[in-house]
Amino acid sequence: MTAVTRSERPVFFDLSTRVKLRVTGGDAFRFLNGQVTNNLAKASASAAIQASILNAKGKLCAHIFLSKENDETFLLDADAELREELPVRLDRYIIADDVQIEDVTDKFSIFHFLDQAAPTLSGPTRTIAANRFGAAGWDVWSASDAAREIRRQSADDFDFCDEICAEVRRIEEGIPRWGHELTGEIIPIEANLEESAIDYAKGCYIGQEVVSRMKMSGQRNKSLCGLVSLSGVSLQSGVRLFSEADPEKEIGWITSATRSARLEKEIALGYVKRGYNSEGNRLKAAGNPVQVTALPFV
Repeated sequence: MTAVTRSERPVFFDLSTRVKLRVTGGDAFRFLNGQVTNNLAKASASAAIQASILNAKGKLCAHIFLSKENDETFLLDADAELREELPVRLDRYIIADDVQIEDVTDKFSIFHFLDQAAPTLSGPTRTIAANRFGAAGWDVWSASDAAREIRRQSADDFDFCDEICAEVRRIEEGIPRWGHELTGEIIPIEANLEESAIDYAKGCYIGQEVVSRMKMSGQRNKSLCGLVSLSGVSLQSGVRLFSEADPEKEIGWITSATRSARLEKEIALGYVKRGYNSEGNRLKAAGNPVQVTALPFV
């Protein structure tokens, strides 16, 4: 991410709507490590890791952040849309394990602070290093009834980035989101999650064979790319992409779009098929010219 200049104040986000699960028990570590694409040993009480949860075909069931409370207790959070599905997906693989899954969504708030240094807040909070927007940041967990006070204290040193602001920043940084870039039809490597969420040296997990085979072959049928409108026309999520040379050939689709004030451009994220996703390639979206660009945009 572009460094914050001296004229800018750092920002914070309210992520409290995300589903939050507490996983406990003597087998919690072994069980979770067999479900996620990253190495759970990297998670700690002071730092969260990203990971994906897959099905046997290597496609996404969820993308999560994981941290550790103690040797037998882990906290994870995911997009609010997954509140019903995620516990069911995890519970399906608990056979004779000493593992309990508790939905603590309503008990806790999560605020994310995008700054090099952790925020200084009074009151009972838990601060965890986390990279959610392509740069070093901090998650602050607090009791849900303390959220108002956290926001009040934070306003002294940080600007609040609301849902619209957060969406623009996410797209500018090329960060995939559940329900947009991340769905049950996507393999995490296609969504550029390889570096942040996959550990190829760890033990087995559901869907590992597909992910490892893709890694070895180096082949992706499609990749998440940045797109810039060359005509200045706004781009729209869901619009199909076509080859400029062959207007009848569909080669992808737009997943998220916005106007970037920092770039003064209409930009989007989208999946583009292999052979058409090289940086600089020109495509058509609803008849308008767009160009493939590297991520992040800024």
